[in-house]
Formats: sequence, C-alpha cells, structure tokens
Amino acid sequence: MKLQLKISNIRTYWLLTRMHKPIGSLLLLWPMYWALWIASHGRPDILVFIVFTLGVVLMRSAGCVINDYADRKIDPHVSRTKERPLATGQVSSTEALQLFFVLLLISLLLVLLMNTLTLYLSLGAVLLAALYPFTKRHTHLPQIFLGMAFGWAVPMAFAAQTNSVPPLAWLIFVAAVIWAVVYDTMYAMVDRDDDLKIGVKSTAILFGDLDKVLIGFFQLLFFIALIMIGQKAELGTPYFVSVFVALMFAAYHQMLIKGREPAKCMVAFLNNNWLGFTVFLGITIDYATKGIID
Repeated sequence: MKLQLKISNIRTYWLLTRMHKPIGSLLLLWPMYWALWIASHGRPDILVFIVFTLGVVLMRSAGCVINDYADRKIDPHVSRTKERPLATGQVSSTEALQLFFVLLLISLLLVLLMNTLTLYLSLGAVLLAALYPFTKRHTHLPQIFLGMAFGWAVPMAFAAQTNSVPPLAWLIFVAAVIWAVVYDTMYAMVDRDDDLKIGVKSTAILFGDLDKVLIGFFQLLFFIALIMIGQKAELGTPYFVSVFVALMFAAYHQMLIKGREPAKCMVAFLNNNWLGFTVFLGITIDYATKGIID
C-alpha cells in the first residue's frame, strides 16, 4: 500500500485526531492519573508519568481516527459529525488507516520503555481501541466498550509503576468504566434522534425514558466505587472531601439533562472533566499532606 500521508494535510489530520477538542483525552487521563498516584503513593516515576500522558493522548487520537473510519458512511448523515474530515472527503480512507497505524506505532515505541507486564497489557489497549467503533452496530452497549478502552490505562499504570496489577487497580478500572457509561450516555443523548434514524445503537437509546434514572443509578455505583477506593487505598479527609464535591457535580449534571435538551446534555458531558479533575486533586492533596492532616 502506497503511503498517502501528506505534510500539507497536517491541519486536517489534527482535526481528524480531535487534537483541537481535548475533552476526550482529559476524560481518559483522569482515571489513569488516579491510578498512577495511588500506585505510587503520590510519587509517580517521572518517566512513567511522561510515557502514559503522551500514550493516552496518542491512543485517544488513534481511537478517534478508527472511529471516524468505521463511521465514514454514517457521519455525513449526523448533524454534529457531518463536517468531520472523512465525512467531507478531505481525508481518504487509506490516509485514515495509515494515520491510525502510525499513531499505534508511536504508542508502541513509548510502551517499549516500560516493563514487560505493561507491554503485554498494551495489547489489550490496542484491541479495545480497534473494537469499540464497531460495537455501536451490533450492541446497545458501546458505552461499556468505550469505558473499557478508556479505563485500560488504569491497570497499565499500576503495572508500569509497581510491576503488578493488584485488586485495587481493577476496582479503579471498574470505576472508570462506570463513569464512562455515565458521561458517554449523556453524550449519546445529544445524537439520539439522528442515531435512531440511521440505526446506530447506544445506551441512550437502550435506556429510553429511563435514561435519567439509569444514569443516576450508574452515578450511584460510581460513587460507591470511589468510596471503596478511598478505603482500600487508605486515603483520608482531602480525598473524601473531593468525592463529596464530585457528588455535587453529578447532581448538577442531573439538573442539566433533566429536559433532555441536546445542548444541555453536551454541557453535562463536558462538565464531567471537572468531576474527574476534582477527584484527582483530592488524591494529590491527600498524599501531599499525609502525616500532616491524618
């Protein structure tokens, strides 16, 4: 296959990888940072921190590319996505696939700097990133697969930092998956009308009129998981204060989606970034003040 990537198309590739919209990277980074700080007791290895931060951004970009490749015949019919590069023909399918593999190659080179366990786990990350875009055609639960793809950085971070993946790592992974179901269902509520017309599946469609109730149920599970994480990691007051503040954000999100207005559902989705940051802030302050507050 002839290489079709062009320097002159860099701006278009930037748009294709959604680098101009960092919300996806941020939502992916927060659980990874929760895990890395807990695994290192607040003192992450600098190389691990750099590799995982870059790796998360690159894998999210690769995920966006393969998602748009999978949706190249669907996106032109959805108002929110019809201007994406593949939908408009600014980028060819071959270019998109080549860009996807280039991003995977760079990510692989980064993970080669880590230990063997982390390298083995990275295979799961590639599989989930490639599988997720196609799940919306065959199941109403693509949000769970997205959560698994986003959350896979959690066991990898533990592996890189400690060369092990203890039960606590999997608890944080489960919390990350549940959280992804919450915010991505809010995101799917934005496109629900278009998705129903073209046959794309999502939890927003599956939940139907119970969408707000079930989002609330998953929010409850998420906060139960956060409390369990705090207890098992022996975190203190700063962490549990941050969880309470995060709970206030969740209540705000319920208020936003109350009328199912697409614009407000999008605001709720975007605002989850601050929820994730708040939990991370609580973890960092907790470890920074160990022995002072406790």
